[in-house]
Amino acid sequence: MKTYLEVRNLSKRFGDFTALGDVSLDIAEGEFVCFLGPSGCGKTTLLRAIAGLDPQSSGTIRQKGRDVSALPPAQRDFGIVFQSYALFPNLTVTDNVGYGLVSRRQTRAEIVRRVGELLTMVGLPDAGPKYPAQLSGGQQQRVALARALATSPGLLLLDEPLSALDARVRVRLRHEIKALQRRLGVTTIMVTHDQEEALTMADRIVVMNQGAIEQVGGPQEVYRTPSTAFVADFVGAMNFLDGTLAAPDQVKVGTISFACLPQDGLPAGSKVRLCIRPEDVRVRELPADFLNRLTVEVGELDFVGSFCRATLRAGEIALVADFSSNLMRDLGVAAGKKLDVALPPDRVRVFAA
Repeated sequence: MKTYLEVRNLSKRFGDFTALGDVSLDIAEGEFVCFLGPSGCGKTTLLRAIAGLDPQSSGTIRQKGRDVSALPPAQRDFGIVFQSYALFPNLTVTDNVGYGLVSRRQTRAEIVRRVGELLTMVGLPDAGPKYPAQLSGGQQQRVALARALATSPGLLLLDEPLSALDARVRVRLRHEIKALQRRLGVTTIMVTHDQEEALTMADRIVVMNQGAIEQVGGPQEVYRTPSTAFVADFVGAMNFLDGTLAAPDQVKVGTISFACLPQDGLPAGSKVRLCIRPEDVRVRELPADFLNRLTVEVGELDFVGSFCRATLRAGEIALVADFSSNLMRDLGVAAGKKLDVALPPDRVRVFAA
């Protein structure tokens, strides 16, 4: 795919504090990318640098081959939606959406036609005469999105656009925004700290931590094959067991040895962290010689709708596993019950401690 946005060696300093440290990234034309990470990781700083709202201390940004590193926001080609929506309370929805078109000196007829198109596109065809205060949070967010798209920008920037909404509206808008982005083909960057949001919406996820990029990849890649312990811990639930690498394909945790895929670059004797997702703890169809088999006692059970999250103990080892409702019923799983479980070697990840 053709590269649309190139970020090279970007740094941002606030006095002695480095918010971004030598960040480089390519984003393809028409791609939906999420910047994901905890508060203070630098994701919003990176977004604002791309927009020119908070220029970088060093490094370059090229948009469609054009160097925009030193350009003010007005001379960059983007639309932006903020977490707070930032709608003008004294203007109608029509005037809010058409605001950027007025500054471009389009005729009244052209503005009315374009605003009508956009409001229909975001599902608010009759909202034009209303004021922001007369709309729900979800409707205001749609208006902010329509306003960002009014000038047909090549780049759409979304700064935690759904975080102020309740859960059901948030889920609905996720699908609407993604469907709209696909239909328009606009290159989109969204900042979020919500991993579920990133996993369901993004073509690629940029996981950030302490001003640096930890991993860039598709949702399944980031979830299934995290490249660092931070990514493994931040994206999805994860069990961590501290141990020692006894051989390239074996980790010893206490007195128990676990088979794993061969680890390149880690010498025997290294302190490591073995990790496995709760849903990857296997219970059914366990032959006697299945690797990494354990007898555990079921502790606390948390009902989470379609599955139960179970705390399991085997001596000093504590694990969390996700059991489907069918498995709970078929095996009669209850607190205090003994179960045989296994940690499939191909599902185990190992990181240097």
